[in-house]
Amino acid sequence: MDLDAAEVRVLGCLIEKQRTTPDVYPLSLNGLRTACNQSTNRDPVVAYDDDTIRDALHRLGRRRWTRLASGARAAKYRHLLDEEPGLARDEQAVLAVLMLRGPQTLGELRTRTERMQPFADTAELVSVLGRLAERGFAELQPRRPGQKEQRYAHLLSSDLDEEPERAPVPAATSVSPSQQAPAPAPAPPPDTPDPLAERVDRLEQDLAALASQVAQLRAALGD
Repeated sequence: MDLDAAEVRVLGCLIEKQRTTPDVYPLSLNGLRTACNQSTNRDPVVAYDDDTIRDALHRLGRRRWTRLASGARAAKYRHLLDEEPGLARDEQAVLAVLMLRGPQTLGELRTRTERMQPFADTAELVSVLGRLAERGFAELQPRRPGQKEQRYAHLLSSDLDEEPERAPVPAATSVSPSQQAPAPAPAPPPDTPDPLAERVDRLEQDLAALASQVAQLRAALGD
């Protein structure tokens, strides 16, 4: 399942837009490029061109994870994760957030999947993560220095930040106070969801859905 970064981003966007803006799903190439390159709710922010996205769609299509939407006037694309590899809706939502925003704590995942798949409690979310882990789609990462909580990450790509190797602790020796190293700087606080970014993304999605409805109404009046 070793996807490259563009394939991961494309697949995550298809899942997200299917849930948040169903009126414009399946996505055109232009819509998919906009979704991949948006500056909110994405980590990292990228600037893919059409060729990069086409190539990613082609590779995903060979895996039978995406395909052209039948019956569409223009070329539009959809994911097939409910068919191959057969992921449930709640599993898809969790995986999409991991693909679009990188490793997440349980609290971040529950907040950021709310629009796609509300979870009644943390236990329900943990159950979904357990199913993904059993199938090799996600894992619980070791806690890193400075982090208060462990994070979950997807396993669709090997291009992930790995735990840095830690230098061995030297044997204790007697040193004078003047020779002691200064105390390390305090660890940064853990990542927290950005409410403003969430609101901006929600407004972007609402505007996209409204634009689609206006276009459909104009087309109907023109007919």
